[in-house]
Amino acid sequence: MGSLLYSSSQTADIYPVSELFLRHRLQVVEELWESVLRQECGQNMVDLLGQLRDLCSPEGQATNDQASSAVKLIEQLNINEAIRAARAFALYFQLINIIEQEYEQRQQLSRYEAEIESTPQTPSNVNYSSNQREDDAPVSKGIAADFLRKSYLEKELVKPKGTFAALFPYLFKLNVPPQQIQRLIAHLDVRLVFTAHPTEIVRHTIRDKQRQVVQLLQKLDALENHSGSTPGAYPWEAADVREQLLEEIRLWWRTDELHQFKPTVLDEVDYALHYFQEVLFDGIPQLYKRFKHTLSNTFPWLEPPSKNFCSFGSWVGSDRDGNPSVTPEITWQTACYQRKMVLGRYIQSVKNLIELLSVSMHWSDVLPDLLESLELDQSQLSEVYDALALRYRQEPYRLKLAYVLKRLENTRDRNLALYNRETPTNQDRPLYLSGADFLAELRMIERNLTETGLSCRELENLICQVEIFGFNLTQLDIRQESSRHADALNEILEYLQILSQPYNELSEEQRVAWLTGELQTRRPLIPAELPFSEKTNDVIETFRVVRSLQQEFGLNICQTYIISMCRDVSDVLEVLLLAKEARLFDPAIAVGTIQVVPLFETVEDLQRSRSVMQKLFELPLYRALLAGGYEQTKAQDTDENSSSLVPPASASPLPPNLQEVMLGYSDSNKDSGFLSSNWEIHKAQKSLQQIAENYDLNLRIFHGRGGSVGRGGGPAYEAILAQPGHSINGRIKITEQGEVLASKYSLLDLALYHMETITTAVIQASLLRTGFDDIEPWNEIMEELAARSRQHYRALIYEQPDFVDFFHEVTPIEEISQLQISSRPARRPSGKKDLSSLRAIPWVFSWTQTRFLLPSWYGVGTALQEFLNEEPEEHLKLLRYFYVKWPFFKMVISKAEMTLAKVDMQMAHHYVQELSKPEDQLRFAKVFDQIASEFYLTRDLVLKITDHNQLLDGDPVLQRSVQLRNGTIVPLGFIQVSLLKRLRQSQNTTATSGVIHSRYSKGELLRGALLTINGIAAGMRNTG
Repeated sequence: MGSLLYSSSQTADIYPVSELFLRHRLQVVEELWESVLRQECGQNMVDLLGQLRDLCSPEGQATNDQASSAVKLIEQLNINEAIRAARAFALYFQLINIIEQEYEQRQQLSRYEAEIESTPQTPSNVNYSSNQREDDAPVSKGIAADFLRKSYLEKELVKPKGTFAALFPYLFKLNVPPQQIQRLIAHLDVRLVFTAHPTEIVRHTIRDKQRQVVQLLQKLDALENHSGSTPGAYPWEAADVREQLLEEIRLWWRTDELHQFKPTVLDEVDYALHYFQEVLFDGIPQLYKRFKHTLSNTFPWLEPPSKNFCSFGSWVGSDRDGNPSVTPEITWQTACYQRKMVLGRYIQSVKNLIELLSVSMHWSDVLPDLLESLELDQSQLSEVYDALALRYRQEPYRLKLAYVLKRLENTRDRNLALYNRETPTNQDRPLYLSGADFLAELRMIERNLTETGLSCRELENLICQVEIFGFNLTQLDIRQESSRHADALNEILEYLQILSQPYNELSEEQRVAWLTGELQTRRPLIPAELPFSEKTNDVIETFRVVRSLQQEFGLNICQTYIISMCRDVSDVLEVLLLAKEARLFDPAIAVGTIQVVPLFETVEDLQRSRSVMQKLFELPLYRALLAGGYEQTKAQDTDENSSSLVPPASASPLPPNLQEVMLGYSDSNKDSGFLSSNWEIHKAQKSLQQIAENYDLNLRIFHGRGGSVGRGGGPAYEAILAQPGHSINGRIKITEQGEVLASKYSLLDLALYHMETITTAVIQASLLRTGFDDIEPWNEIMEELAARSRQHYRALIYEQPDFVDFFHEVTPIEEISQLQISSRPARRPSGKKDLSSLRAIPWVFSWTQTRFLLPSWYGVGTALQEFLNEEPEEHLKLLRYFYVKWPFFKMVISKAEMTLAKVDMQMAHHYVQELSKPEDQLRFAKVFDQIASEFYLTRDLVLKITDHNQLLDGDPVLQRSVQLRNGTIVPLGFIQVSLLKRLRQSQNTTATSGVIHSRYSKGELLRGALLTINGIAAGMRNTG
């Protein structure tokens, strides 16, 4: 049967011979999809979808004639037919996404196995070049462009593919000193932070259906590939699996796609833990094994990193910036919830080990330490001994693990009581106070096995999991907006009558002076009983709950406090003062248990980030805090004068001399446009690293990336390689948001590959610095391009008088705000319907739905064209050279190219024509013409710079993925516009009686519109 949505010739164009398996799988799914629609909706619906698809070109661009025909066809539909058509297209996109994800997983697994097989063993007698110093970079600073070009063209280096198996031979071939690699590996720190930003539009009920479809497809694949050769496999089994798939998709069709209620914060916690439960908890040990084995293949004498070199953090349940639902109590429950999950997994693993480790003392020796521990356990857990001693009298490992199991169960029961804020019963029952205590017992068992010549892979995996996750699973980062701290202090000080004028009226210099003085004292400022407003009390209680969390769960549960919209030194000192009041910081010794992390978001804040951090580093109190206390600072000063003295160990639990700084991609992009935002972030990293080095500090950049390009998204591997100079140095922290979690962490091999590519990029970027970022003439050109781009972007967004009205009328921003996908409001607390109060996520979401994708490219074309106008031929050569050689510039152009490929200006024009009020048509047409002109200019210049005939010619896999969806999104866009138009007309009390289908209620029309938003989000594969 031919594809309903693509003719055989079109499919052949999209899929090369190497992807025949993918093509076959897509045909299977389309046949199932068509069968489901035929059974559920009838042949007429199948025919209708075919008609709608035929009205659009294979490339997905809707011409005016086609649009007119499609609109006429759609407006004849009643509301139920329109909703069914929208749901059908949405189902199609999600099935396609499943197939592509499974195919990508297969490809990554095959590629990984091929690389392992082809990795050459390193000879033991290799001599490294004596003229390469350990700290030499492949390219020197400040070198001329001509020399760079000559030297790099002469080298024939194999580019790494983003896996350990490719990276280490690559480093070996480049003659990177092993000592340098070892130093980097020793402090390698990759942290992936899950956030609850509202871009995950798909219900988890639907995600469960998708996972079941994946499992059935994998089963079908195994049967079809091996039915002729595998004993016990019968041809009818494949047909049976197809029937199961049909049943599952029919159940999916009858499941509501829309969230039934606004999720609570704890619902979002559960959603995030879903990925740990299903994939990450078992997957992370495999990542360590990959690293260890591939490293030993090339550098057998190097030590692997710690098992938790890749760890996880979370904002879910702790990020209170703009989310009043995240209370101190919710944060406490989140920590308990995480511990509940991880304890449950440990309990099951120990039960499995009890079944597995049936070693008998008749046939194996046992070390004295195990026998001694059993005696101690017997005295503490006599009920376990009485129940099991006879059964396990000759099986010491089983008996020991039974004691371990009981302690874990007691720990779990105590945790449940704490979650409910109840006093735990039987407080004296033996339990584990920390993951370290549990780990010590597991290591003792492992040591006994090893000493007697045995090993146990399941035990090794469990030890690895405990080292990585402990009893906390993830570290919780607290985030709050800077003005909340200032307002809280303003109220506290006004109540205490300490200052002669309100705190908020003080200048920055006055604030810093007062805060610095107050931080020198141990005098309490805040009373135990809080007589303040609800907002101020919430700020104070947040710090107090962090203290409680650290006391109960250990310091590792929460060590980071992020200040969003950080602008000045006082923003940091305010948090430090509030931390002091909660006993998270002791001013007498300058030791703290929480790290204050400034988040610089807007362009202006990014530009002054260096001066803010420099002023902070100049404060003795702050420098002492980073060093680990006053005593540690004195020891370091003494050590600088006398190398024979060894400084004492720091009393601080925080990593010594480490400053974390977070950079925000979303607001800087919304503020100044794509090109300017990326350049300002790039410059900020360079300057922050330089200032940190000036003060002998280590820097960890926390990248606040979103899922979409307009919010810093895109391929992580290329983005990390594009970071400047020393800014990574083995450390990176990245947010993982919304729909990104589903695309990267739903399948094990995809998750492993994603984490492996990030780690590989961190190592490569740290060891192989190109020096291109330090070529001053190049920087000057980028500065000029960014300024021009920002000027053109802001001229449209903030200076075009009709733009705000245009945005609200022609995009579904108001309807998106009614999706029940997040506990956080779409707008900031001011509540105004202006661009400044609108959060970056719905901003990007709206432009994606309408196929403008404006935040990801607008302003780029004008900036490039003005530069080319100065010297057309020479400057084009230079930009092409930048694209080939400068990772930062290539990353920017590649991201723009990817989003330009998803833009459909004809469909965008349809939104403008149909959703604009009659009186606004003329002025909105001018805004559209301005946007369209910039799009075509940007597209043409990107093609010139990349030397591509079509967008994404350099990435055929992505090109195929985009083309596959573009055509089918067009009719879904027509349906969305029709429903939005009807919905908005129904809300207008002065609507004429001639409105088509006006008999439908607002609720029915809104539901239909929201379903189209789901469908387009699935087709575009990103939201905000």
